Amino acid sequence: MIDYNPKDWFTFIFRFHKADTVRKLFPMIVAICVYSGLVAWLESEVWELADDSRVKNISVLHSLLGFVISLLLAFRSNSAYDRWWEGRKLWGSLVNNSRNLALKLSALLPEEDGESRRLFRAMIPNYAFALKNHLRGQFRPEDFVAAGDLGAQHLDAARHVPNQIASVLLRKVYALQRQGVLTGEQLLSVNPELQSFTDICGACERILNTPIPFSYSVFLKKFIFFYVMTLPFALAFSLGYFVIPAMAFVFYVLASMELIAEEIENPFGTDANDLPTERISENIRRHVEEIL
Repeated sequence: MIDYNPKDWFTFIFRFHKADTVRKLFPMIVAICVYSGLVAWLESEVWELADDSRVKNISVLHSLLGFVISLLLAFRSNSAYDRWWEGRKLWGSLVNNSRNLALKLSALLPEEDGESRRLFRAMIPNYAFALKNHLRGQFRPEDFVAAGDLGAQHLDAARHVPNQIASVLLRKVYALQRQGVLTGEQLLSVNPELQSFTDICGACERILNTPIPFSYSVFLKKFIFFYVMTLPFALAFSLGYFVIPAMAFVFYVLASMELIAEEIENPFGTDANDLPTERISENIRRHVEEIL
């Protein structure tokens, strides 16, 4: 995720970064400029349609379609941002529940029970790293901290890694209850945080595995393409060869909205605008280690 100062306008305007849509769209923008110039030349020099009032009425159609496409892009952007923001709230809940679980265990576990403290100090942050890697389709043993004889080598990468770590945490808590270290009431007090880990994982998987409906996404791309390809025929009458920069700007705006929506609708990856799950996981590790 990009860290930036929202008040620094000039930096935004004149600096290009790898997430900027200009870089991705530049070849298409050049092609649109060439195409628009060709249409303007044909209308003014070859077809000589500049004085045909009937043909000029085609601009009315594009005015109506422009309103429709603005509604579609607004819905597309809002839907993608809702997914991004929901993902951020879920990872915020993971931070809070990890801290709460560590605080409760720190208060409940005896000071002399160093083994249990070391296990929870390692496994609570390990769950955050496991979830981060799971959502990215990765398995990185170097992210895990061993707890006694329990390390990354005991995790099966072919299975659901977050569930394996959650199982270790649950088994340890229930073992402490059977040993009399925790009472039944104390077990109930830590159970909501333990259960929330799996709930958060399931909600993140729902976002990851349920993209925007295919038909809607394809229709919007086709709509943008045909709108941009026919718009020069309407604008060339009044703008002449100035239709070239006008079309470059129109295409940049419309296509950028779609590209941005595509990027943020899956907020758990490694793109520049995705959630900083790596940093959040490191913060969880640092806070839990401070508490336990």
